[in-house]
Amino acid sequence: MDNDDVCRLLVVLSLMALSAGLEVIDMTLVLGADTIVWPGSPPFNFTILKRGNQSDGYWYEINYFGTAEHAGTHVDAPAHFSQSGWRVHQIPSSSLAGPAVVVDVADKATKDADYRLTIEDLQAWEDSHGRIPDKAVVVMDSGWGARYPSPSRVFNTNNTLDASTFHFPGIHPAAAAWLASQRHVIAVGVDTPSTDYGQSTKYETHVVLGNNNVLGLENLQKVDQLPARGATIAIGLVNLKDGSGGPARILAIIDSTTTGRGNALHPTALLFLWIVCGVFVSLQWPTVL
Repeated sequence: MDNDDVCRLLVVLSLMALSAGLEVIDMTLVLGADTIVWPGSPPFNFTILKRGNQSDGYWYEINYFGTAEHAGTHVDAPAHFSQSGWRVHQIPSSSLAGPAVVVDVADKATKDADYRLTIEDLQAWEDSHGRIPDKAVVVMDSGWGARYPSPSRVFNTNNTLDASTFHFPGIHPAAAAWLASQRHVIAVGVDTPSTDYGQSTKYETHVVLGNNNVLGLENLQKVDQLPARGATIAIGLVNLKDGSGGPARILAIIDSTTTGRGNALHPTALLFLWIVCGVFVSLQWPTVL
C-alpha cells in the first residue's frame, strides 16, 4: 500500500463514519391514481406517452401527469387562505427546511377524533424538551398516519364526498397563532388531511397560517418515527408559478450523533481517529505528511 492509498483509505473511512450518522425518513405518500384528494378536486391523471425499446435499440419512456395542488402529501402555500400570503414561487428557500419539533397527541386523538392541538400541548412539550427553536417545523403526531391509504378511515366517515361528515384531528387556531407570533415557526405539519380539524367550517387555522406566511404540510407519514426534537425537515416543493400549494417530497434527516439513535461515530471521535491515523501514517511513511 503506497502513500496515496493510505490517504484515500482515510478519506473513505471518514465518509463512511459520517454517513452512518444520518438517517433519512421519507414522510411522503406515493402520488398516484389512489391518492386521497379533498372533495371537489379532480382525480389524479397519469398518461404514458411513450414507453418501450426504440428502433435504435435504446429504452425510452416519457409520461404526462396532472394533479390537484392539494392532493396526497402536499404543502399549503400561505396564499391558499390569505390574499396577501406568498404563492408557491414566492416562498423563500429559508422556509423550506428547519429543525423538526414533533408533538405527540396520539392518545388524546384516540379518545377524541376531533381533537385539536393546543397551546397547552406545546407548552408541555417545551417543559420536557426545551424551547421550540425559531424557524422550526412543528409536526403534530396524532397517530392518524396508520389510517392511510383508506379514504373512509382517513376522513373518518362513510361519506368521503361530504366534508361536513369528516372527523379527524387538527391544530387549534390559537395554537397556530402562538406558534407564528411567539415561536416564529416556518411551517406546521399534520398526519391528517388538513391543519384544521375535520369539523371545521371556517378553516381558521389555515387563515392564521396564511396571514403569517407559515406553510402547512398535510398528509404526512411516519411522523411517529421521528424523535421529539433533533431532526431536520426538508420540503421539496415544486416551484410552481402562482401556485396555492403543491405535492411535495418531504424528508426528515436525523443525525444519530445528536439524537442518540444508532451507533454512528460522533464528529469529535472521528477527529480523534483522524489524529491517530495521521500520527500512524507519519511514523510509518514520513513523506506523506
